[in-house]
Amino acid sequence: MAISGFPLRSLSLCAEIWILMNCGPGRALLSRRKFLACSGSVLATSALLQSAESAPLEPIIDIHQHTTYSGRTNDQLIAHQKAMGVTTTILLPAGSLYGLDAECGRNDTVVELSNQLPRDYLFFANEVSDLPAAREEIERYLKKGAIGIGEQKFRVACDSPHLHLMAEIAREYGVPVLMHFMHGRYNTGIENMHKTLEKFPEVSFIGHAQTWWGNIDKNHKQEELYPLTKVTPGGITDRLLTDYPNMFGDMSAGSGLNFLIRDEDHAKAFIQRHQNKLMFGSDCNDTIGRGPGCQGAQILANIRRLVPNRALQRKLLYENAKRVLKI
Repeated sequence: MAISGFPLRSLSLCAEIWILMNCGPGRALLSRRKFLACSGSVLATSALLQSAESAPLEPIIDIHQHTTYSGRTNDQLIAHQKAMGVTTTILLPAGSLYGLDAECGRNDTVVELSNQLPRDYLFFANEVSDLPAAREEIERYLKKGAIGIGEQKFRVACDSPHLHLMAEIAREYGVPVLMHFMHGRYNTGIENMHKTLEKFPEVSFIGHAQTWWGNIDKNHKQEELYPLTKVTPGGITDRLLTDYPNMFGDMSAGSGLNFLIRDEDHAKAFIQRHQNKLMFGSDCNDTIGRGPGCQGAQILANIRRLVPNRALQRKLLYENAKRVLKI
């Protein structure tokens, strides 16, 4: 989930990242020097954002969006996705508690929108994994056509019986599980995620959020949610993607955007070696769908900027998601 509720439309890329890091839970202080250091990509990104509307339409799958996100209406969401050029949107519901910390809609709301626009909007099923009724609730919506489980953003360990229950259901129905990793809060103990991957080799897991993208760095300090330092390859995330065929990455939210811009040379190399594992997602609560205030548009612009090879772009924006989600 992205940090929500800020009027970001008139801000530069660096300004938005600054707010993402400093104005929400688990914020990290950003020095003026580091703030200025990230500005090198702004002009190129802005040019891509401005030219996005004239770009030829190619299929784009956005694997990470939400209904009622920070109060956004369905009509606003539909307009937002169309403005970004997204052709297929995956709606991730909240469980019956918490609203994924962003007022996101539950299972019934994603089914409603998918029924309205079935060719353009698909959906996952979700429930708080440690609730007694979790299996029943998730299976109800898998039977209604859900193509995955998530966003699992709950206070359990990533090798706990609760997550293993989600994996068991996913195995039975042949669907992936999308997970929000946040140190000390959600799907904790990322260093133990390999145990779940080994226990459920038939299940595809999709990693997302602060602790997932922070751990691209071998020297990552787990309490840092939006690190800005140069990256040393070989972090936990790097190893999970390398060593486990059933582990994938979701490039959405402020954390995914930070991955793209904190160390661009590393990002290019990381994308190259994990090109069959990474997928575009927006996780954006904006209502416009373009410009420097739209996080999803920024992620798209930076992917296109850092990955000029069109065949590789197509993997990240469409083909990998189509394969992993069995669309």
